[in-house]
Amino acid sequence: MKKILLILVLFINVYSIEIKQMPLEFTQKRVDLTKQYIKNSYGLEVENINIIPKIIVIHHTAMDDLKESFNRFNSELLTADRKYIQKAGNLNVSAHFFVDFDGTIYSLMPETYMARHVIGLNLSSIGIENIGGNKKDLTPLQLKANIELVRYLKEKYKTIEYLIGHYEYTKFENHPLFLEKDGKYRTIKHDPSEVFMENLRINFPDLKSF
Repeated sequence: MKKILLILVLFINVYSIEIKQMPLEFTQKRVDLTKQYIKNSYGLEVENINIIPKIIVIHHTAMDDLKESFNRFNSELLTADRKYIQKAGNLNVSAHFFVDFDGTIYSLMPETYMARHVIGLNLSSIGIENIGGNKKDLTPLQLKANIELVRYLKEKYKTIEYLIGHYEYTKFENHPLFLEKDGKYRTIKHDPSEVFMENLRINFPDLKSF
């Protein structure tokens, strides 16, 4: 009996990871801005901002400090210096998770709410932002945490099929999941890096990159 119980406990703990809470400001205003973004960019009228996760998108913040990154995302309105993406709406950028240099994972918002983190794919994706990518490279501890977090999400949401780096989003332009109506609204991305994604992706051969 003890042996059976031990095996059961080990099985339960395989996908048990520590996720700390660091919630973004998320009032009805942010919900309404999200609905407006969906209407403007995707041409859809929605009753709520829930998503069915099918893609995990890996980012880096290009800021080497957790607090600075949080402050950047916390405002519900897009900051004034982001005029080049303001054409798509005033909803501030966000993500579902932060991963700090030491591998600590922070939840910023509900996993099934839409975050503004990737052009065209927001309604089907969960965004993971790694702190760094400015003067500091991402760390082995961040890679380990990303592996654990992707594994956790993959097990939790059986609908997830894809794992991509932010720099790969344009590969989906002719895919049914890509919803952006404005053909000129694109930005060039390099995050998190090809090497980071290779080292992450090798752990998930069943998840597609496109």
